Amino acid sequence: MSAEQVSGLCEQLVKAVTVIMDPASTQRYRLEALKFCEEFKEKCPICVPCGLKLAEKTQTAIVRHFGLQILEHVVKYRWNNMPRLEKVYLKNNVMGLISSGTQSILEEESHIKDVLSRIVVEMIKREWPQHWPDMLKELDTLSKQGETQTELVMFILLRLAEDVVTFQTLPTQRRRDIQQTLTQNMEKIFSFLLTALQQNVNKYRLMVGAPQEQEALTTPQKTDLAQEPKAQANCRVGIAALNTLAGYIDWVALSHITADNCKLLEMLCLLLNEPELQVGAAECLLIAVSRKGKLEDRRPLMVLFGDVAMHCILSAAQTADGEGLVEKHYVFLKRLCQVLCALGSQLCALLGSDCNVETPANFGKYLESFLAFTTHPSQFLRSSTQITWGALFRHEVLSRDPLLLAVVPKYLRASMTNLVKVGFPSKADSPSCEYSRFDFDSDEDFNAFFNSFRAQQGEVMRMACRLDPLTGFQMAGEWLKYQLTAPVDTGPTNSKTGEGLCSIFSPSFVQWDAMTFFSESVISQMFRTMDKDEIPVNDGINLLQLVLNFETKDPLILSCVLTNVSALFPFVTYRPEYLPQVLSKLFASVTFEVVEESKAPRTRAVKNVRRHACSSIIKMCRDYPQLVLPNFEMLYNHVKQLLSNELLLTQMEKCALMEALVLISNQFKDYERQKAFLEELMAPVAGLWLSPEMQRVLSDPEAFISYVGADNKIADPVVEDPSGLNRSRISFCVYTILGVVKRARWPAATEEAKAGGFFLGYLPSGTPMYRNPCTEQVLKLFDNLLALIRTHNNLYMPEMVARLGDTFAKALDMLEVEKNAILGLPQPLLELYDSPVYKTVLERMQGFFCTLYDNCFHILGNAGPSMQQDFYTVEGLATQLLSSAFNNLNNIPDYRLRPMLRVFVKPLVLSCPAEYYETLVCPMLGPLFTYLHMRLSQKWQVINQRSMLCEDDAADDNPESQEMLEEQLVRLLTREVMDLATVCCVSKKGVEQNTTAAVDGDDDEAMATEVTPPANAELTELGKCLMKQEDVCTAVLITAYTSLSWKDTLSCQRTTTQLCWPLLKQVLPGNLLPDAVSWFFTSVLKGLQVHGQHDGCMAALVHLAFQIYEALRPRYGELKAVMEQIPDIQLESLEQFDSKLLNPTLQKVADKRRKDHFKRLISGCIGKPIGEQFRKEVHIRNLPSLFKKVKPSLETDVLENEDGEGFNVLFEP
Repeated sequence: MSAEQVSGLCEQLVKAVTVIMDPASTQRYRLEALKFCEEFKEKCPICVPCGLKLAEKTQTAIVRHFGLQILEHVVKYRWNNMPRLEKVYLKNNVMGLISSGTQSILEEESHIKDVLSRIVVEMIKREWPQHWPDMLKELDTLSKQGETQTELVMFILLRLAEDVVTFQTLPTQRRRDIQQTLTQNMEKIFSFLLTALQQNVNKYRLMVGAPQEQEALTTPQKTDLAQEPKAQANCRVGIAALNTLAGYIDWVALSHITADNCKLLEMLCLLLNEPELQVGAAECLLIAVSRKGKLEDRRPLMVLFGDVAMHCILSAAQTADGEGLVEKHYVFLKRLCQVLCALGSQLCALLGSDCNVETPANFGKYLESFLAFTTHPSQFLRSSTQITWGALFRHEVLSRDPLLLAVVPKYLRASMTNLVKVGFPSKADSPSCEYSRFDFDSDEDFNAFFNSFRAQQGEVMRMACRLDPLTGFQMAGEWLKYQLTAPVDTGPTNSKTGEGLCSIFSPSFVQWDAMTFFSESVISQMFRTMDKDEIPVNDGINLLQLVLNFETKDPLILSCVLTNVSALFPFVTYRPEYLPQVLSKLFASVTFEVVEESKAPRTRAVKNVRRHACSSIIKMCRDYPQLVLPNFEMLYNHVKQLLSNELLLTQMEKCALMEALVLISNQFKDYERQKAFLEELMAPVAGLWLSPEMQRVLSDPEAFISYVGADNKIADPVVEDPSGLNRSRISFCVYTILGVVKRARWPAATEEAKAGGFFLGYLPSGTPMYRNPCTEQVLKLFDNLLALIRTHNNLYMPEMVARLGDTFAKALDMLEVEKNAILGLPQPLLELYDSPVYKTVLERMQGFFCTLYDNCFHILGNAGPSMQQDFYTVEGLATQLLSSAFNNLNNIPDYRLRPMLRVFVKPLVLSCPAEYYETLVCPMLGPLFTYLHMRLSQKWQVINQRSMLCEDDAADDNPESQEMLEEQLVRLLTREVMDLATVCCVSKKGVEQNTTAAVDGDDDEAMATEVTPPANAELTELGKCLMKQEDVCTAVLITAYTSLSWKDTLSCQRTTTQLCWPLLKQVLPGNLLPDAVSWFFTSVLKGLQVHGQHDGCMAALVHLAFQIYEALRPRYGELKAVMEQIPDIQLESLEQFDSKLLNPTLQKVADKRRKDHFKRLISGCIGKPIGEQFRKEVHIRNLPSLFKKVKPSLETDVLENEDGEGFNVLFEP
């Protein structure tokens, strides 16, 4: 090819590249230029000379980069077809470019260095070691030419390790060849890297800094300017060497890291005090110290607890911190903190094992420095230390070490500061804020981080208190006393709840909040750890008295006070005489108002206090019923008094108090007495619920809408709400029924149940039968409850929705809070506490419908476990439920159907004894599953069409978010349905909830193929019963297999691993129609088409397809016909697979090999991620085996192996 042609083409290419990169080019020009360049790379026979010409030093960087890209393209896509001499020519020229074809190390563009190293690595991946045995020698020779070449050699070694070991972007055999040869030469490689690092660092130090002592008055820190570039060049090579080491330290044998008395680790420690190199050194150190492996091999890492290493780490940390907040230093501090954490983990692993490791002499120094990170202003650094503190406090040897025990009080003291929620990036009220601006994008981000950090601290504090319970308790006591006497500081942000009250950012509240969390954590741990006699009862009771006597009108602070009451409550078990005082305090808070008799809607902060007080009372009655029982009458009178005023409490609060009473009544252990009490308690509800007016309202949708006021048009939607009282009456009844059903129970001990008259005998299966004292009362109200559910479902009929008043047109819609939760949108922080719970009467109406719907189904879900056989044998129960709960499902939106399945159908099915499957569960689930399959199929069809058409529908205010919401709801509903099917049909003991995505790792994603469920995922008794009924069986099977190609990865993976095979296995003994078998198999392949890009799903689906094919292919030849339709299937390979499968006399190949063969067969229908769908395939041929003689396989390049002399060396030195 003549030089003129090359020059002419190169000129055109230079013009094209200039047009592509020129911002002023028009789009048409740019596309034409791009097309010209791409076609040249694909088709031109003289790519190599053109590429080399464009890569010459005289060209601009952009053109040179393009020239090198051409050469990379040639190596990647044309190498297999190039003549030997052209390969040698290209390789020699590329090595020449490294030797003398680049600018000096400081001038050369990093993208040029990058692409040049990539070309060499691509050649290595194709030819080393078999055809290029001297590659490492050549690189070594190049590196002797100077810094520029040494840096490029580093880039090549790093890129090679990344491609071969980290990303594994080449075929298995080539990967093994290269990795094993790297391993064999690792000593040389490490020695090369270390020498380069040491020499360049020494030169750099000599030039940069005169010895510190001589510096006093004469020479400045930097030497003359002529030396500056030389020093920078050495520094660059040092950085490159560290980066390359980081790519190797992770996977090489630990012996290389610890060779020569840990010379490498020592160098890295010394470099921590070298500002330009410290981040790279810390990175390498971190990777080394985080290594797993045999404990014996890790033992030398303990050298890092030695004097030199500890001194280096601590002085580097102090210097970096002393420089103030500079991003580079802060990144370095984070790395150092991680190094100390990893060191702690190594110590915990080695100490107490068989490795004869002693507690290091510098352990105290280590703890001090670690504590310094825990008290650093950066919240991120503080949180980074927690896991390691936990490991130290838990460790069986270290937890007894006097040095660690001495640190416990210091750690707790630090936690007192760290629990205080300050450091919001938008604020400036703490030194932490500045650091948070580096670590968090927004206050919401920081808030989410801090909440999990605090929970983690709670865990670790409890572990610390196991070692020293009293100290923690004393600290909590001091802090509590201090907060009780400190003046309230509301800070600049005023609360909207009232003047002079705290907002969640007020200094006082932030302190109260932290102190409360601290005291709750340490006090609960003290009661778990200490013997009864050692508990400081007097101190505890004194604290409790102080808290009970403390008065505040601030809802946020009062909430903290209530938590402290609960935390200190266990002390009352020693002094029961304090119980009445505690009860009075809690009851006073149940009716808490900031301003008495206020007509304004309550804010969330106030509501939270009242709710908090109610739940504290419930918790007390649940956890200490024996203690409260003697005060039952006092409690009952309190509650009666509060209930007598209809407006004093919300319905939820009333019911919470009634629940507390029911919990105590369980302690009567006397059926008749408890039944009489429940009858008395529920009399007002029964009177209201069974009244003729209520019966009319509950059973007629029109009357219901009118009664609750949803047909009104309201002038002032904030204040006016004429039907509020009617709604609250319905809510009160439903809440009460739920509370009683949920809480009333028979005694747990069979003897007590028999003595108290609760025991009825045994079911045929041997399960004991009990009667619940609430059954009679609840069943009396049951018909009206079903009527209400039927009515509620009918409200969604179009003619009923049309009857809603103007103000309430959207009354049946979701609440904004629910929408945000589904879309994953964060809540604004301040609004949560300061805004009223419902801002308008419309929101209140939405809240009413939503809660009412949920609670009705909660009652049905709890009825089975609560009333057992008395509920399951209600006459015609299945028919009654079908005509109420499952009425008008077509119009019920997804967000209402989901909770129905979760809180009613699932618990009902799970708690139902086998005796009632035929009469209750099957008649109910048959129609339900048939309906759900139809509904979901239609929904997914709409979604798939929508994504194909992306229609323009601007009818709604915000159609995109509406569509996203609908789509997300369909996903959630799908998961709910598949979960219900799984719970009904498959026993959990065999199926692990394996939803974690598979890890890419071993050969050919072998790791990913291991997501298979254990073989013993069996059907439950209920599952077998359902599968006997043809309609149910068909509905469940079709839903399970159709769902595999719906676009929801989570649902697909769960269904594949847990449900599909057990269901199909159940129907295999019957005579399945050939079409049905083909359909099941095709459904799995369709699933692979949609979800194949996700490793977890792909592995599970391949396994399922393999199971079906192996089990059914011998009986159904049709499956082979399905296989033959797979794109790009190799028919000979399929014949081979089939013949092995159908010939029982042949010895079976190992399961994994068969599965891998099958996976290769169906690879044509495995979906790829969009980024890979149009990617040009790179083919790297296997070279002759390095280690054993093999039969020449089809893939070996026979041409290059003609002369039978082992293999030719392609690249001679």
